[in-house]
Amino acid sequence: MMTRVLGTAALTLVALAAGAGPNVAKAQGPGYGRDSIECRSNDYRYNRCNTNWRDARLVRQLSGSRCIRGQTWGVDRGGNVWVDRGCAAVFAEAGGGPGGGHGGGGWRPGPGWDTDISFVCESRDFRYNMCQVDVGRGGGVRIVRQISGTRCIEGRTWGYNRAGVWVDQGCAAQFVVERRWRD
Repeated sequence: MMTRVLGTAALTLVALAAGAGPNVAKAQGPGYGRDSIECRSNDYRYNRCNTNWRDARLVRQLSGSRCIRGQTWGVDRGGNVWVDRGCAAVFAEAGGGPGGGHGGGGWRPGPGWDTDISFVCESRDFRYNMCQVDVGRGGGVRIVRQISGTRCIEGRTWGYNRAGVWVDQGCAAQFVVERRWRD
């Protein structure tokens, strides 16, 4: 009987070491462990991974597709890491202390940061379209001129996040991103 119990315990340990069973955070070098996550864009689609972080850093890229901050990965206003277009990577919380990686230390954005950005974003054939533009922390987006006959309604046919401005259901307009640094 004792041999059977020891044999079962040994098999369980081998299975856990091989990665079967419960997901246990494994320290595999800097940036891994409890404070890191793996986030993947499956089939080149947008994916959001719940983190509740103020900022993140890419620790290790796992995909063959490039992971470029602001283009194929980022952190949204809700504190979630997002990936797109095939990016798969291990991410860790940036900053580490209270307040994350924002502000602090006297850091300020470089010259031209507060320059407004004007561009046109269109939903062609009534399809969803994401126009990539750096909205920035504390920035806002507004419509300067509607181009389409279809109404552009924020939250319904257009909206924005850190990755840019999205339009849908035929909305087409000239937008302005008002980037402002806030402490």
